[in-house]
Formats: sequence, structure tokens, C-alpha cells
Amino acid sequence: MSNTIKLQHGCGGKPTSKLIEEVFYKSFHNEILLEKYDAAMLQFCQQKFAFTTDSFIVKPLFFPGGDIGKLAVCGTVNDLAVCGAKPLYLSCSFIIEEGFEMEGLKRIAGSMGKTAEALGVKIVTGDTKVVEKGNADGIYINTSGIGTVMNNYNQKVIKDGDAIIVSGGIGEHGMLIALNRYNIKFNSKLQSDCAPVFDIVQHLQSYFEYIKLMKDPTRGGVATAINEIAAAAHIGARILDKQLPVKAEVKAICSMLGMEPLYLACEGRLLLVAARNKAEEILNAMRELECCSEAEIIGYFEMNKSELVYIENEFGSKRIVPALEGDLLPRIC
Repeated sequence: MSNTIKLQHGCGGKPTSKLIEEVFYKSFHNEILLEKYDAAMLQFCQQKFAFTTDSFIVKPLFFPGGDIGKLAVCGTVNDLAVCGAKPLYLSCSFIIEEGFEMEGLKRIAGSMGKTAEALGVKIVTGDTKVVEKGNADGIYINTSGIGTVMNNYNQKVIKDGDAIIVSGGIGEHGMLIALNRYNIKFNSKLQSDCAPVFDIVQHLQSYFEYIKLMKDPTRGGVATAINEIAAAAHIGARILDKQLPVKAEVKAICSMLGMEPLYLACEGRLLLVAARNKAEEILNAMRELECCSEAEIIGYFEMNKSELVYIENEFGSKRIVPALEGDLLPRIC
């Protein structure tokens, strides 16, 4: 591992995983942490809770479809939701650069309040620190959240034939951030997919028995999330290119910039693994929700000797899709 921290250590791909494994897991070693879920699963008396924390350093702070405040609430709530938990309470801590506009801070805090209220979540505690001008980039936010696990949800063993379902368009948040950060002019109404996924999870409660695992594919995108699942289960995966719900604008911009949509962050999508015999039924249930009108089964896990994740087009051509290794787009969340 490198002797110094580099931007790629925050990309959500292989460098991030290596950093976590070699530094944090070794330093904080305990059985709860090593479950490696999006939130810690905690048992108190007869109730199961999920607890998580996240930090947000997105640039720009304001973008079509959201801002750092909305992103902070949604990101933390989504980490709870993919563990089958109903979000209840959040904390928030701000690190603010001297000289930051008060109106901008009010706008961000107001966005957080509105998003939390719409979800029935309360922001109940927090902290504020201010650093000298030039020692930060505007504002950074940390949020933690706790929620109660619904319907006794738990992750299950991934098996050959299990289906991979995504709740909507892929890569829209990452692409939108790239366009706005680098001031790329493109005739499009593309917006960030930044949104909570709890309503989707709640809607699928009756299928928890058949849902093996849920994730929100943020840093590293859908490809990295599938690779992480496959590696943990010692299994391979086949992604079906024609089934990927990628908007034409995202495809066009990716082609222009040399990017792969599967590596672009989503901030309001649910990726889930379901038993194959229930996959179509679960997909149809998801499509009952307006936010899941573009939901698709995008592939299947399969036993193969190499345990690789690959994408197959309609002509049968295949290419390997590994976890993200480089620094595709820093500071997207």
C-alpha cells in the first residue's frame, strides 16, 4: 500500500477497500465491524437496530436535483434502508470554512430539514466547527443515523442463478456532478438521482424472505458494488448489457468523456439480489412505484471458475468488468 493517502483511496473501489482492510479493520477489529454491512447491526433486548455514519464532501455543493444537505440525509438514510431498517434519528456535524456565505449555510440546513421531515426522520444532535480560510473547501458534513430493522431482515447467502435488480437509471448523479464541476455544456435536462430509497425497501417488505442482499451503489458505481458482492460470496456474475437502464444522455456523455456508466455513482438507486424464482415478481412490485418505473433485472450471479464479473452484449460478446481501481471522479458524495 502507498506510504501516503491519495485521492484514489476515496474512490470507493479497490484502493478504498484495501485501505479499510489494512488500516481500519486491523485497528478497530471486532465482530460487528467485520460483518462489513452498510450499517452496523445491533441487538438490544428484543429489538434489532442498524447504525451508520457517513461524510459528505461533494463538489459543487449545489447541483440540479440536490445539494450537499439533501445528499447527506439521503446518503445516511439509504445506508440504513439497505440493511432493512426504518430510519429514525440522525446526527449532523458541520466543518465550515471561514468566509462561507451565511445564506449558503441556511440553504443547506434548510434542505436537510425538509428532506428529513419528508422521511419522518428527526435530526436530534450535532456539532459545528469552523476552520481558517483556505483550510477547507466551503463545507463538509458528517451524518450518523439509527433505525429499527423491519420484518427481521437479514442478508443471505448468494447462490448460482440469483438475480441482480436495479431500481432505476444508472450513473446519473456521477455524470451530473462531472458536467457541473467541469462546466461542460450539454443540451440535457439531466438531474442527479439523489433520493431516499426507504420507500422502495418498505414496499418490498413482504419479499424480504427472497431478497438476499441490498446495496446503494454510490462510490465506484454498480460495477464495483456487484464485484464486492461477488468477491464476498466467491461467485461470478453476468451483467446483461441490453438490460442496463442507462439514459441516452448518460451514454452520450460517457462516450464523449471516455467514462463507463457502470462506474458512475448513484445516490438514489437500490441494487438488490433476489432468488431467481421470485425476481420477476419482485421487479413487478418495484415498478408499482413511480420512482422505479425504469427498474430492471440487469444480470445474474453464476458459478464460474474465475469468479469474475463480466458484461455480455446481445451478440454474445463478453468483457470483464472489475471493481474500480483508479480515481474516476473524486468528491461525488
